[in-house]
Amino acid sequence: MNPDWLGAFLIGVVGAGHCMGMCGGIAGMLTMGSSPNKPFVVLFYNIGRLISYSVMGAIIGGAIAGLADVSQANHALVWLRLAAALFMVLLALYIGRWWTGLLAVEKLGQKLWKVISPAGKSFLPLKSSLHALPFGFIWGWLPCGLVYSTLTWAAVSGSAINGAGIMLAFGLGTLPAMLLIGYGARFLHTLQQSVSFRNIAAILLLAYGLYTAYDALILLSLN
Repeated sequence: MNPDWLGAFLIGVVGAGHCMGMCGGIAGMLTMGSSPNKPFVVLFYNIGRLISYSVMGAIIGGAIAGLADVSQANHALVWLRLAAALFMVLLALYIGRWWTGLLAVEKLGQKLWKVISPAGKSFLPLKSSLHALPFGFIWGWLPCGLVYSTLTWAAVSGSAINGAGIMLAFGLGTLPAMLLIGYGARFLHTLQQSVSFRNIAAILLLAYGLYTAYDALILLSLN
């Protein structure tokens, strides 16, 4: 298995607290009421969200890989990988709550979100559980620093398939928390707020980011 997929999965797991804050209210809203299909609503919403992440990764990974092949700019890919490592460091600092500069990155997507979000709202109220699938797909494009950080990995993955795999792995990492939050998963929320959990997760991500940066710098020194 591609180690970047494992890294992306780890980001999803340890960053699920941020996802619970960003999208948890939406997932909770979808389970309100007495509908017997609530489990399917949450499931389809999250499937749509994961599909959107995979599409993002495929587009970014495929586009960058294609440009690199056409222009023979493999050296530029190493610089992009270094940028991805720096995003990983920013993400670690954010998860550890040592510095929240990553939030500034989220603001970059606000203009695009203003264009996309009305399409998602058009599905509300959901007429059936299946309507949660396209709703989740659209909501997956909500500006998110974690998503953007992982997309930088997809950008240097080398192909559309690897890009999609990285983003899917990230989404799968967030899935347990997002599936359960609609049903009041207090334990998960408490765990995500734990100082020890956050610090351990942040240190692991920081170490992985620094290792990736070191690897990129070695490649640059050889070129």
